[in-house]
Amino acid sequence: MNMKFLGIIPARYASTRFPGKPLADIGGKLMIQRVYEQVAPCLDDVWVATDDERILKAVESFGGKAVMTSDQHRSGTDRCLEASRKIGGNYDVIINIQGDEPFIQAEQIDALKACFDAAGKTRLATLVKPFTVQDGLNALQNSNSPKVVLNLKGEAMYFSRSVVPYLRGIPQEKWLEKGKFYKHIGIYAYRRETLAEIAVLPQSPMELAESLEQLRWLENGYPIQTAITHIENLAVDTPEDLEKIKEYLKTRF
Repeated sequence: MNMKFLGIIPARYASTRFPGKPLADIGGKLMIQRVYEQVAPCLDDVWVATDDERILKAVESFGGKAVMTSDQHRSGTDRCLEASRKIGGNYDVIINIQGDEPFIQAEQIDALKACFDAAGKTRLATLVKPFTVQDGLNALQNSNSPKVVLNLKGEAMYFSRSVVPYLRGIPQEKWLEKGKFYKHIGIYAYRRETLAEIAVLPQSPMELAESLEQLRWLENGYPIQTAITHIENLAVDTPEDLEKIKEYLKTRF
């Protein structure tokens, strides 16, 4: 049986650090358009889920699909659930795609898709990237870059803003040489029925402590399968990040 995959890109206009971010121009294309076009070829369908008419009209203007959702959602997961219900269709898996990573690669989407099979063993999946020695200790210790520990089946055991695991008896400056550390890449895939279940869960103690939504799912017993990527995604969180992205684009062409 061929599984059907729906990509949803949550896109809010309001942002403390960068209002209107999805409509930022990157080399003559809107950021949300670049994300949409990067992932569309490897999915059965792609929609932008937004709470702002400006984004809706912008997506439709470049030929994309968009759906209006509530402005009261706590997270992109909640927005994906509402959007998927409005979109309908017989999709098996819904992929929640970050709207601020304009150069996300199709192979990363394919890696997530490969976590699922018709037997239904995998209910949730996400991407992780190994830290390298070249990343440096500062990158490893950056609390804005969540780390994840995996079990022997490639499932997430825990996510943390702290460095995990702790390498006892090894100087920290040697950790990247001696240990294996994974950075969490914030893209999620859910079976449709699982998305409906996790969206109604109350916030959990570890989620509140670390401010990481995915800990809610682990604390409630939902295994999270991971796929490994070696691609460093470029995210836009601030206007300064946008300028770096534009410089990166110049080097590609």
